[in-house]
Amino acid sequence: MRWTLKPKPDSKKTVNLATELGVDKAIAELLLQRGIEDFDAAKTFFRPSWSDLHDPFLMKDMDKAVVRIKDAIKNNEQILVFGDYDVDGTSSVALMASYLETKSTQISTYIPDRYEEGYGVSYKGIDFASDNDFTLIIALDCGVKAIDKVAYAKKKGIDFIICDHHRPGKTLPSAVAILDPKRSDCTYPFKELCGCGVGFKLIQALASKDGESVESLVGYLDLVATAIGADIVPIVGENRTLAYFGLQIINSKPRPGFKALINHMKKEVLTITDVVFNIAPRINAAGRMKHGNYAVALMKETNFKNAEAAAAEIELFNTNRREADKRITQEALLQIEQLNETNNATSVVYQEDWHKGVIGIVASRLIETYYRPTLVFTKSGDFLAASARSVKGFDVYNALENCSHLIEQFGGHMYAAGLTIKEENYPAFKAAFEAEVSATLPNHLQTPEIKIDAEINFDSITPKFYRILKQFAPFGPQNMSPVFMTSGVQDTGYGKCVGEDQTHLRVTLAQKDSQKITGIGFGLGTDLPIIKSKTPFKVVYSIDENEWNGHVSLQLKLKGIKS
Repeated sequence: MRWTLKPKPDSKKTVNLATELGVDKAIAELLLQRGIEDFDAAKTFFRPSWSDLHDPFLMKDMDKAVVRIKDAIKNNEQILVFGDYDVDGTSSVALMASYLETKSTQISTYIPDRYEEGYGVSYKGIDFASDNDFTLIIALDCGVKAIDKVAYAKKKGIDFIICDHHRPGKTLPSAVAILDPKRSDCTYPFKELCGCGVGFKLIQALASKDGESVESLVGYLDLVATAIGADIVPIVGENRTLAYFGLQIINSKPRPGFKALINHMKKEVLTITDVVFNIAPRINAAGRMKHGNYAVALMKETNFKNAEAAAAEIELFNTNRREADKRITQEALLQIEQLNETNNATSVVYQEDWHKGVIGIVASRLIETYYRPTLVFTKSGDFLAASARSVKGFDVYNALENCSHLIEQFGGHMYAAGLTIKEENYPAFKAAFEAEVSATLPNHLQTPEIKIDAEINFDSITPKFYRILKQFAPFGPQNMSPVFMTSGVQDTGYGKCVGEDQTHLRVTLAQKDSQKITGIGFGLGTDLPIIKSKTPFKVVYSIDENEWNGHVSLQLKLKGIKS
């Protein structure tokens, strides 16, 4: 594990900002690292407001999308809201359909079947629309590369509006409107919206034409915040504002479906991390194990009793998902060993009966053991389908693009992608991907890295310090929870391994004459000898609160220990 201490900001700037805001120098440094250099920028950061949201009509084709939807509602046309089966897609569909249902009775939803149709816009979905007299499809979190399918729909007299956030290809589909901030000809000021975020901008535009304020749409932001967290988009700029207000809704007035999911949690205030690790996996489990329609139904449900019943079903899907991904991960690790591929530049594994719904999770799990770009394949109809995951700093999408001659279809982001290939091309693709990554993955990216924001002493960790740190939330890419390093640390005699398999570490630490502070290090059980050595050591950690029997105290979440 590499430890990289971020450069200290200019000392003069640090002193000026600390004085201007009346905060500790360590806090000022953290703000400067995030590009916040004055009072106004700090105010925007700490106190997001509705005025921080951009005019939705700055997005290319927004005017066209609004006109077409308004015409459809006026003419009583049937509108089909179509989205992907993951959290971003299903929450987008729930958001758009719920909003449009306040304007029209002719609204239906469609989530493709992961197994029968695969990712994105499908011919089966278009045929369904045609057979049932839909004349407009609004596609969310997909569609920007669906050139042939949109053309197919057009021949059937069906218009498309696409709300996507993935990278477009060289050619765009012949849709009525394509809302995608990543279009090269789109000048929208914020490029990192998730699919649900683009959907929100569309309903914001529609609402404004009806004289409704953006504040009137606050009830939809629990969906947007969940999608932002689940899709791992940067939580800066507009995403920060949307997530900030969305979390307020989750914590004060969540929709019945979310309330049913979080009732079991014993936390007063949920963070974006709680959303990512508790709400999102359960929503995802529906599309992974059964069908995304279950997730949409849960998120649209207005009756709490019905929501409880739906949540119980989804809880069962999630249990099955956990069992499947644990088993498949074990089988994949064994395959890597048996094929003598432990020292490869990549992990590429395949078994025809692996559950398609969990191969993305398995790919992420494999990276925990073998830190390198990873693809997990399974059989899907006449093809092999894979989920790709990458390591920090390496663009797996570009790597796949350079192997595209062996790929039937692919799409995604820098760190996550999906693809299909012909079965007979698997050996050649595996070799090509290994060669591509071997040639392009720099040595320094082959080892996991912990980026450290600042070195501090334990005496700095006061309740006031933590109160300000909490206001840095919501955390996520480009605004991660601050990571600190402290040197000259010693165990006070209470360090021990904990957990069912004794792989975690619980400690009580002190630095010189500082106050004692407890810490938990998940997966750090092997570092117990350093703790017990009776010589000072270094720790890297973030700070959070530990709630136990109604008592709240500060604790360290240890990320690394070095002698």
